[in-house]
Amino acid sequence: MSAVKAKGYFGKPMKRIEDPRLIKGIATYVDDITLPGMLHAAVLRSPYAHARINNIKADAAKASPGVVGVFTGADVNDKCGLVPCASPMPDSKIPKHTVLASDRVYFVGHPVAVVVAVDRYAARDALDFIEVDYDPLPVVSDAEKALQKDSPLTHPEFGTNVAFTWSVANGGLNAAFKRAHRVIKQRMVHQRLTPMAIEPRGCVAAWHAGEGTLTLYTSTQIPHLVRTLLPGMIGVPENKIRIVAPEVGGAFGSKLNLYAEEALCSHLAQRLGAPVKWIESRRENAAATIHGRDQIGDYEVAVKKDGTLLAIRSKTLADIGAYCQLNTPAIPTLTGLMLTGCYKCKAMRMDVVGVYTHKMATDAYRGAGRPEATYVIERLMDIIADELKLDPVKVRLKNFPKPTEFPFDTLTGLTYDSGNYQGALKKAQQISNWNKLTRQRDEARKSGKLFGIGLSTYVEICALGPSKMMSAGGWEWGCVRIEMSGKVTVITGATPHGQGQETSFAQIAADQLGVPIEDIVVMRGDTAVAHYGRDTYGSRATVIGGTAIVMCIDKIIAKARKLAAHLLDTKEKSVEFRGGKFFVKGKPKKALTWKQLAPEAYVAKNIPKNWEPGLEASSFFEPPNCTYPFGTHIVAVEVDRDTGEVRIVKYVTVNDCGYQVNPLLVEGQVQGGIAHSIGQAL
Repeated sequence: MSAVKAKGYFGKPMKRIEDPRLIKGIATYVDDITLPGMLHAAVLRSPYAHARINNIKADAAKASPGVVGVFTGADVNDKCGLVPCASPMPDSKIPKHTVLASDRVYFVGHPVAVVVAVDRYAARDALDFIEVDYDPLPVVSDAEKALQKDSPLTHPEFGTNVAFTWSVANGGLNAAFKRAHRVIKQRMVHQRLTPMAIEPRGCVAAWHAGEGTLTLYTSTQIPHLVRTLLPGMIGVPENKIRIVAPEVGGAFGSKLNLYAEEALCSHLAQRLGAPVKWIESRRENAAATIHGRDQIGDYEVAVKKDGTLLAIRSKTLADIGAYCQLNTPAIPTLTGLMLTGCYKCKAMRMDVVGVYTHKMATDAYRGAGRPEATYVIERLMDIIADELKLDPVKVRLKNFPKPTEFPFDTLTGLTYDSGNYQGALKKAQQISNWNKLTRQRDEARKSGKLFGIGLSTYVEICALGPSKMMSAGGWEWGCVRIEMSGKVTVITGATPHGQGQETSFAQIAADQLGVPIEDIVVMRGDTAVAHYGRDTYGSRATVIGGTAIVMCIDKIIAKARKLAAHLLDTKEKSVEFRGGKFFVKGKPKKALTWKQLAPEAYVAKNIPKNWEPGLEASSFFEPPNCTYPFGTHIVAVEVDRDTGEVRIVKYVTVNDCGYQVNPLLVEGQVQGGIAHSIGQAL
């Protein structure tokens, strides 16, 4: 990472501004929101992976104490539209995804009915009185079996379980394999995972009948995209919808979606004339919030005798579950885009087949296709080294592009902006005391212990990204306002869910404006305040959202310089701005601070001719490229032969993410990623 000696706030390892309210329990999450006359919803979910619904009897539930209404698909589906998929492939077969099941259920957890009652306990109790006559149908839960001719069909109307196909290829693949010294084949499985954020999903929908407006409080990463997509489901125009994401207790990609329950509660609030709250249980979270990964890949690599990588060929089955959520088809394509990892390669091809099964849909989860690519290429590097009896470190070093070869064009059409993969690997070896660590491993094995050393390098496509490669656009929006008091309001379209953006954005603004960080308020997560945004996912918020903030500040400083020149009775080009002060060059004592300048800008009694009052600017930043941070991880692990207990002997990681706005936040992100990766590995 690039270490910057902090002269101001940028580069300073500061504690998070938002932490005190979170630690003290005085922050507001969705479940903390209570509105007058609020009702509570509970969802009945299918216990079957595939079944026909013959009949639903809800009379007893409707008569249950406190129940206001019970609704099935027949009652609401024609009013709620279809759950959207924003990233279909050209040949995608997308099933109609209604908010409640119609005549069939397609996965365990599929919503079948909803009870609305005066409190959540009455709503959940009433679920027990709903009688559903299910006729269980054949189930397919294995992606490979789903491709067999005699397999049950997830969606019979398609006549196949293939949802889509996608390929990326470049170079002379056949020629590369023909001249290879060795062709190595390997199958790898990326298991299905559940994201399990500490805060489950939930929402509160409030309808204002007089104004015809809807306010939806929801635990989401993407309030702006929800506002864009929700009108297509419930028929309320975008300019009459306000989406609020209050504090969000983690997401890891699972809240990068518009879910059925958000549309359902919005409709019920309109229908019943009262606010409706729904909070997901942990059991529901495991069953009906998106899942991650679930790919099976067959990989072939062509290599020279010295370990030089010539070509990679991959065939991947992506088990996407029963439906396509917002980004479902796009996730395995990210695996393909990053398949070559940190390495040079003459040719490659990746074919992806998306397959429907009777499971919850997969979508973005913690890296969204990119960790799968890293696992594949790094595992292949170790297998190459093992089969050719080579040092795995030297095999990697041999295949890295040199730092002088950047910007580096990959076979998949990406351009890595910068990199020094050799430096990161060697630094990690140095910190881990590599030679001593390998001797420790050898000695442990001689004594009968199970002791291993794992080595992995990575490069990740981040700061998603240029709009041309993003279905909803990849820009970000920001607004900065110097208030009349000289205090500063920063508004961002990026919506955090644990990243610490209130702190990092305040640090950026404080340094650019030359004001104390205590004078800055960062606002986010409310579409009535942050009018535009493309939100937070894909490691994009600081790079793209932070740049939008800097653009705003540049505009404000340029505007304020004209006012300062007028008030200082000098030419604009003679005014310098430094340390939060405008002054005539060479005369720093004759200066105007923001606190002095701002009232003049708003009272507007003494302003330049044709100068618009106020000190506020907004900006859209369109990134020219993604960013490509990289690094190396080394871990030494000992496993108890008798109990299977895993003990981490040493863990070292070296990462280059560019300039660090706040090293303390960066370290926390790295530690969190390591914890998640260990969880998946175990």
